[in-house]
Amino acid sequence: MDILLTQLTEKKKKLYSYKPLALAFEKNIEEWLKVELTYSSNAIEGNTLTRIETAEVIEKGIGAIISGKSLKDQLEAINHAKAIELIKKLAVDRKGHQFITEKDILDIHKIILTGINDPWAGRYRNTEVFIRGSNAEFPIPQALPHAMKEFINWLQAQQGEHPVKVAADAHYKFVSIHPFIDGNGRTTRLLMNLILLLNGYPMAIIRNEERTVYLQSFATAQNKDDMQPFYSLIFAAVNRSLDMYLDALQKKRAVLKNFTSEPQENLLKIGEVAKATNEAVPTIRYWTKEGLLKVTDYSEGGYQLYAPAVIDTVKKIRELQKEKRLTIVELKKALS
Repeated sequence: MDILLTQLTEKKKKLYSYKPLALAFEKNIEEWLKVELTYSSNAIEGNTLTRIETAEVIEKGIGAIISGKSLKDQLEAINHAKAIELIKKLAVDRKGHQFITEKDILDIHKIILTGINDPWAGRYRNTEVFIRGSNAEFPIPQALPHAMKEFINWLQAQQGEHPVKVAADAHYKFVSIHPFIDGNGRTTRLLMNLILLLNGYPMAIIRNEERTVYLQSFATAQNKDDMQPFYSLIFAAVNRSLDMYLDALQKKRAVLKNFTSEPQENLLKIGEVAKATNEAVPTIRYWTKEGLLKVTDYSEGGYQLYAPAVIDTVKKIRELQKEKRLTIVELKKALS
């Protein structure tokens, strides 16, 4: 985990070496991220709008004519886009994640539910909640004010941890409180992104294609006290956003390739990669863990899937090892 966080720090430093970014460039990427984050975050919660429909609704508002889609789905897109603008403003107004307030979180949630469930927009629930398919227990309504104050106190105390880990931990802790009747998932992903923005990282997107793995990582953390799958997912999302900015700045092609997943039928399971390269599965798994190989997506069962191009990378790694006997660190440099 420390290696991954160090890599994220280095990529952020590299991104900052390009500052200040051209206004048109930054605006274009931020607008694209707004649509993609809105689409993905809402889709995870069951919203039926496509990416294109989400973009149209954000641009045109309720005046957009989306055939066969509910007003609620359209309002969710509009509200989420407005909430993104709020966290961008808060990222300027606040000096760090230590200064995020309870009111900031309530304001985010109020935007999310405005016009959808006004009586509970920006208000804590007054009933207990149960998540279908989960045995997770959440604080009773009477305990919510205290639980949220403890959460804010914890957030204020996070001054020595890596900010990406703070963002991931805040995401998990907030969901474990589940303070609202509805909109908890969208609010916690926006809160996570507010923490990232305050610390100089771009917004990160949990893709709709990762929904099953995302939910499973929560269950693993709650039931087995194992945060590793959840951290891996969040760190990978931050890494994708950093790569998108850097690839665009370096004028590389296929800048958005890591956000819209390649069809899973074109992807390879770890055993297929091993067979195609005459390597052992544990070897492929180890190189993946060390960051030499990139996981493109996950199957419904949570298994890692690789793009076909990984075969060439595996062969290159083996070739470099045979010819130069490079260390993992040296291999990473050689591959980059």
